[in-house]
Amino acid sequence: MIDEEISNLTNIDTFIRKKQPFAVYRIPGESTPRLLTQAEGAVRLFYDLKDLNGQRGFVIAPFRVGKASPIVLIQPDQWGHPLPIDESTDEEQEDARRQQGQETFSHACTEKYAACFRNFIDALRDETFDKLVLSRQLTVGQRPDFSPSAVFRAACKRYIHSYIYLCYTPQTGIWLGSTPEIILSGEKNEWSTVALAGTQPLQDGRLPQVWDEKNRKEQDYVTSYIRRQLLSLGIHSTENGPYPAYAGALSHLKTDFRFSLKDNGSLGDLLKVLHPTPAVCGLPKEEAYCFILENEGYNRRYYSGFIGWLDPDGRTDLYVNLRCMHIEDDRLTLYAGGGLLPSSELDDEWLETEKKLQTMKRLIDY
Repeated sequence: MIDEEISNLTNIDTFIRKKQPFAVYRIPGESTPRLLTQAEGAVRLFYDLKDLNGQRGFVIAPFRVGKASPIVLIQPDQWGHPLPIDESTDEEQEDARRQQGQETFSHACTEKYAACFRNFIDALRDETFDKLVLSRQLTVGQRPDFSPSAVFRAACKRYIHSYIYLCYTPQTGIWLGSTPEIILSGEKNEWSTVALAGTQPLQDGRLPQVWDEKNRKEQDYVTSYIRRQLLSLGIHSTENGPYPAYAGALSHLKTDFRFSLKDNGSLGDLLKVLHPTPAVCGLPKEEAYCFILENEGYNRRYYSGFIGWLDPDGRTDLYVNLRCMHIEDDRLTLYAGGGLLPSSELDDEWLETEKKLQTMKRLIDY
């Protein structure tokens, strides 16, 4: 059903005021966002990814599933098609050229981040872990004229290579993000996921072609993990990569995995073995996951979870929730993280999170 009342993107702010669940998202390569809302009934809540088997709807899944952060499924009863976003120029690359050498970053990291880094790096150098991901949050004040829909539109224009979304449910609150990382995408018998890790700034707006050993090793950990996890379900894939890929004004190393599924009704099982990938967690997976929960010092909530449309009988597009913000009444909380190896250095990793935070900062002009 297409409801003319929700065809205009500006009505999104009205949904928020009414506390009506909705999601609007733009898939990379498309010019027109997709808007859905659930006017009747409550959203569904789950506490195990396997419970997503056979489900259809817009999924918002956290890094850690719990009572305060459930898996949320919006089952829409109204659809809209907002006006196309004008993308006549590649603002993502142009923006990187303009920002080259102009942006200023906080080179002095906080004491909290430094303490966490030392704790994480000690565990890595003791060979307890192969890789750990350390993230942080930044809270800034919200301007009186702040409009989530306007920021969503700006993100669509600026980040043409990324999945852009804005969503609200009573359980999650308002989240907005721009992410380049697919966790699961496909339809019928053609499916894909990606390994995405390693980070470099663009070079004069172009993708860097030379990558150091730390970045290549970090990406190889993610690639090997995904290969093993797919094989654990009897899934044999074809691989392409690694190659550099755009992510805002940054670049990551990317490997594509393509495969077929015998049963599209068990997508929840597949998501459970993939999430969280070493790109947002670490290796060994379970041990790294527990270490992060105990030592990172804050609750990631839906940052580094995954988000998007799930449909076993149609098209599925689910993305890892990377560069994102949580929007509250008077403040915005931004998130960013980076993969650590035993060779990682404090100042380099802090600067990487600063650059990643710019993905959201540029949209709100802070």
